[in-house]
Amino acid sequence: MDKLRGVLDFCIRHQTVLGYSTVSLLTAASEHIFSSVVFKCPCNSWNMLYGSVFLIVPAIILFLLGYMVNARMRRLLTGSCPEEKCGSCSCSPCRTLARYRCVLVLVTARASVAPLTWIATALLTASFYECAASGNSLIKNLMCKGKEQGCHEQLIKVPCDTKLSQNLMGEVLSLQAQSQLIGWLLIAVIVIAALILKCVICCYSPVSYLQLKFWKIYAKKEQELFEIKAKEHATRLAEINTNCFFEATDPAPFQTPSNEDWWKISFLYTLSSREQYYSMIHKFVNTNRGKCLTFREGDQIPPVLGFVDETSANESGF
Repeated sequence: MDKLRGVLDFCIRHQTVLGYSTVSLLTAASEHIFSSVVFKCPCNSWNMLYGSVFLIVPAIILFLLGYMVNARMRRLLTGSCPEEKCGSCSCSPCRTLARYRCVLVLVTARASVAPLTWIATALLTASFYECAASGNSLIKNLMCKGKEQGCHEQLIKVPCDTKLSQNLMGEVLSLQAQSQLIGWLLIAVIVIAALILKCVICCYSPVSYLQLKFWKIYAKKEQELFEIKAKEHATRLAEINTNCFFEATDPAPFQTPSNEDWWKISFLYTLSSREQYYSMIHKFVNTNRGKCLTFREGDQIPPVLGFVDETSANESGF
């Protein structure tokens, strides 16, 4: 039992890393299935288009799905342009995107995990690149330079005939070797970029390491309590309205947050060293229910990547 509890604690502590690892493994497995079962290079003039579609189009689809399922993106866009605000210039999509550009950069980085895994795995497998490159005019001219006239026609058939590939390439890197070399270079660039981004985020943190750890614990507990209280409140309100409907009575007074209150606590919150608040609810209740001048929508513009509702967005799933 203790071992099981230890495993669960480990999974909870490292849920982000485990989640991305699972996505990467599933993407790599899907690419392997596609390349070995579905993909069949035509070995004709359609090579370039066919190989490129299998290499790029699934990556684009995975990237868009990453945006769709991202909880922070849904929270950012939900209600950003209500009808009563659409008459103002601040409602334009360009201004909305510019205002939350830091969040969008972080969301884009997370949504890129699956598509980059697909492309890197596909390049290492080499099936898609070999098919696409064999139909590319630039690569054909490069690899057939100084060779016999029928080299171009033979190169198109290379993905379907491995012996033909050995005869044509000679000292030139084979298409499979080119693909794998590009794949490893892409992986190296991704790892270096991720390391640099992580270092920048840590260096520009507005708070210390232990305070950031405390904030994540607080945000997680607040979200858990918020969901419990919201369910109780919604259940009680539903009971009152249902009873009044069937019993034909007037409802008793029941306090529930106003639309304005919901708007105020729904903004993305940035942890700041200038004020001792750990969430929008914390700030809301300590600024006279958001009526003080210190409570402004402009305060929610995130200046640092990675410190914007990290825990609450992941826990809520919204």
